[in-house]
Amino acid sequence: MITSAFAQAAGGPAGGPPGSSDVILQLVPFALIFVILYFLIIRPQQKRAKDHANLIKNLRRGDSVVTNGGLIGKITKVIDDAEIELEIAPNVRVRMARAMISEVRAKGEPVKEQS
Repeated sequence: MITSAFAQAAGGPAGGPPGSSDVILQLVPFALIFVILYFLIIRPQQKRAKDHANLIKNLRRGDSVVTNGGLIGKITKVIDDAEIELEIAPNVRVRMARAMISEVRAKGEPVKEQS
């Protein structure tokens, strides 16, 4: 005796194994979600990181900057690729990592070196 459940399970697509098109249809939503996440999250974050790296690379003496901690100061000396000297008050200078600069408020002309 053949029940209707066996008769339904025996059928499949003519060209491939049973259920192969179902797997592809189940993966389509995941691919769409990944594409949407790429354009809404990953791509803007990469652009923001690239802009910040460009900002850090172009720091120079005389620039007025804001740090990640909220301090506002003027760059008095570029020590090397990783550090700068920042004047946060008259005659108060601190050394800080370049990566901690979050914003350049005003581009300044380089101050002439005093001898």
